[in-house]
Amino acid sequence: MLIRRRLHRAAAPAVVLSGLVLLSGCTSPVDGGREASGGATPAGRVASPFGNPDGTKPGLAPVTAEGERARARELIGGLATKGRGARTGYAREEFGHAWLDKADGVPFARNGCDTRNDLLRRDGREVRFRDGSDCVVVAMTLDDPYTGTTIDWRKQKAAEVQIDHVVPLSYAWQMGASRWTDAKRKRLANDPLNLLPVQGRANSAKGDSGPASWLPPAKGVRCAYAVRFAQVAEKYELAVTGPDRTAMLRQCGG
Repeated sequence: MLIRRRLHRAAAPAVVLSGLVLLSGCTSPVDGGREASGGATPAGRVASPFGNPDGTKPGLAPVTAEGERARARELIGGLATKGRGARTGYAREEFGHAWLDKADGVPFARNGCDTRNDLLRRDGREVRFRDGSDCVVVAMTLDDPYTGTTIDWRKQKAAEVQIDHVVPLSYAWQMGASRWTDAKRKRLANDPLNLLPVQGRANSAKGDSGPASWLPPAKGVRCAYAVRFAQVAEKYELAVTGPDRTAMLRQCGG
């Protein structure tokens, strides 16, 4: 498996990309792609969830300082709780066509690039685009927050990196999104606050689980993950289950 630990990143344009990504040891461009401008980015480019309230900054930095962990517990503890409702009627299409560029009310909307590619460009480094495009990512390197590994990806083998909805759409549906307007569901599905490019296997293992059933394999990022989950729930006025709130609090020392 061509995975290695690295923390440096390349500067990406202020646009976010989203989509699938795969392991590859090669760094040459795909489809004759060109490299994004900006060169190497210094270590520490990934943002703390508390320093990234709109989700436009890359990655998910650990929450380790006690002051921030106390802030995390306050945020999580303030979430409403209820049981998960029925999944009846849920379909991905209820949240709009995948990776809409026209989900008004979220960053990167209507920038001429779909959400998937926006997120890849946001979080990737050494990003390369298809010839003639400033949008379609064909190769990149991802420092995966969920596993702590580095993935070198090419578009031909896309599924090794997937875009995770931190609060899964099916989970949101069961917690009340079934009664939302179409526009609000589209916002949740395309909001960069709720989206992270991650290792495909980790995302597949998560499915539509809440934090009581699934947490990132990399233990150091679990409090940050809980904060991001809580930030999305708070923004969209979603309740979480009692066990999920307990699990999130536990990750941040509660």
